Amino acid sequence: MNRPTIYLYTDGACSGNPGPGGYGVVLRCGDYEKEMSEGFELTTNNRMELLAVIVGLESIKWDNADVQVFSDSSYVVNAVTKGWLWEWVRKGFAKKANPDLWQRFIDIYNKHHVSFNWIKGHAGHPENERCDALAVAAYQPFLK
Repeated sequence: MNRPTIYLYTDGACSGNPGPGGYGVVLRCGDYEKEMSEGFELTTNNRMELLAVIVGLESIKWDNADVQVFSDSSYVVNAVTKGWLWEWVRKGFAKKANPDLWQRFIDIYNKHHVSFNWIKGHAGHPENERCDALAVAAYQPFLK
């Protein structure tokens, strides 16, 4: 069965780093669109950027999907596209942040055919702006 490409737009945001944070996801496949977000009381921007990608990939209902990820996170995009992640794995994540999320990412990443596209944040990209709005709204309840 030939399935359409899935387009996954993601963003993470924090008020302070660390501080209250959230992620936003827009997932598109054909005429289907789904939005997801979640907020946390204490987190970091990089955790939220990575968690957005993970949650988006985990929401895909079948294996071996062709997925185009669009993210403004150099941390996430470069870790995968420049091979840094595989070096971190080889070294046992020595002194690297977020090994729990990176392992979760690897588990779901290996189930699909994923390509990463870096986009400039806060540059008017409609899906990136929507993801940012979802992420910011998600952590609002945690602001003091």
